[in-house]
Amino acid sequence: MIVSFRALLATTLLAAPLSALRTGPAAPAPAPSLAEPSLSPDHREIAFVSGGDIWTVPFAGGEARLLVSHPANESRPMWSPDGTRLAFISNRTGNGDIYVLELASGQLRRITFDDVADQLDNWARDGKSLYFSSTSRDVAGMSDVWRVSAEGGTPMPVAADRYATEYWAAPSPDGRTLAITARGMPFAQWWRHGHSHLDESEVWLVHDVAAGAAGAPRYEPVTTGGAKSGWPMWSADGGTLYFMSDRNGNENLWSRAAAGGAEKALTSFTSGRVLWPAISNDGQAIVFERDFGVWTYDVPSGAVRRVPVTLRGVPAGPGVEHLTLTNGIQQLALAPDARKLAFVVRGDVFAAAAKDGGDATRVTSTPGSEEQLAWAPDSRRLAYASDRDGPWHLYLYDFATRQETQLTKGAGSDITPRWSPDGRRIAFERNGRELHVLDVATGADRTVATAVLSRPPFVDEREVAWSPDGRWLAYVTSAGPKQFANVFVVPSDGGTPRQLSWLSNTNGGGLSWSPDGAYLTLTSGQRTESGEITRIDLVPRTPKFREDQFRELFVPSAPRQP
Repeated sequence: MIVSFRALLATTLLAAPLSALRTGPAAPAPAPSLAEPSLSPDHREIAFVSGGDIWTVPFAGGEARLLVSHPANESRPMWSPDGTRLAFISNRTGNGDIYVLELASGQLRRITFDDVADQLDNWARDGKSLYFSSTSRDVAGMSDVWRVSAEGGTPMPVAADRYATEYWAAPSPDGRTLAITARGMPFAQWWRHGHSHLDESEVWLVHDVAAGAAGAPRYEPVTTGGAKSGWPMWSADGGTLYFMSDRNGNENLWSRAAAGGAEKALTSFTSGRVLWPAISNDGQAIVFERDFGVWTYDVPSGAVRRVPVTLRGVPAGPGVEHLTLTNGIQQLALAPDARKLAFVVRGDVFAAAAKDGGDATRVTSTPGSEEQLAWAPDSRRLAYASDRDGPWHLYLYDFATRQETQLTKGAGSDITPRWSPDGRRIAFERNGRELHVLDVATGADRTVATAVLSRPPFVDEREVAWSPDGRWLAYVTSAGPKQFANVFVVPSDGGTPRQLSWLSNTNGGGLSWSPDGAYLTLTSGQRTESGEITRIDLVPRTPKFREDQFRELFVPSAPRQP
């Protein structure tokens, strides 16, 4: 008889005495996370994010209802100045682009089309354009501020200093000045609580940024360093700047006159964090995220309150994270038949069609990291290294059976898998000191050579190569005689290694055996010099002298045909 766990638990509770059920405190009821709020211009509704969907709740609190629901993740909802549209971010197309929803018709328009995640910052006061931050067009990967039409179009740079990150922008009411957050890593690590120099950021003003303004923008600091300051906001008349800062030890709201002067703390929280604040269009209220809830700050009175929210609605489905071939690829391996490719994203292995792309198949999902992908010659099996159980070990995934097999075990670290040409054996390194050959079918493992092959941290440099007939293995020593890196060859069944090169260089890698077996190539160079490609001939070449080339000029040739 099979009894479900739920039924067994219910039976146990009914049979147990009441005293036995009161031995410990009751578990706290789960509560939803409410994030990134935004207040409508008429102060009637607050839009926020929960569970990757966008909800709205009355300003006073109460029942919240779904506004935008999708299997992807939506974030950062922001009302347009006239309250007829809602801009937000969605990763439904892969990374994170900006969309605008027409509230009356339900029409949804995609605004940005970047290869990286775009961060929605603000609406222009006239509602004609949107400001956003993005790293997509900066060679160094630093964030810049852009402006794009709310109808879509080509984004134009607004604040794009080449040597500083700029993000979380807010245009002044007259549109001539932009308040931004600059420096530090909060644009990517806003969730960090605590303090380090990486988290220190500043609020700046960028003057003369109105569309069509002549000359370069002019920068003016608002806050000094030594703290995390960000998310600047303007009063309705443009005379006051509001922002978040942790200069007193905890994240709170602060203000300062836009023309200059002393900074003033508006809230005095000693715990929790003030995150993603947004000000109403009339400057009378600020909403923000704190303790996974929605809070409001009344500007005239200084009153702070938590908005009571009860979610009412059903999401569209479980969240789906979309990965694209431009998002976090660490390694890429093309199958020998050129029809499939495997790649590593965030430490896990995926595979997809090489020609048409499409949805990738997840191969691994482990707490460790997978690396060093190696396709078998039949293009049906994939070998890789993983540190999921501590040391690096080799694993094999068979796409036909959809099963993973652990190939090596033990305390040693096994790396650099290399398939034999017939697909029956795999050569690999153990602890960077031993060259092994593993029979895939039987699991028999043989040590064929010992040398300094690599040094921690172990890196895949393709320093092991099979001969085309599978009889020999070539490898590069990381520290051979006199600490030089040179090529050795050893029979794949074991035997005495033989040195093939005598280079006086310290760097050597990228070892490869020619398809005809006649020569080896590798990169070689000194530590401070650029590497060069070196060829090692295994079959002596007959030299051709210039005298012979000259004599060939006098050899009679066949007459040309008319």
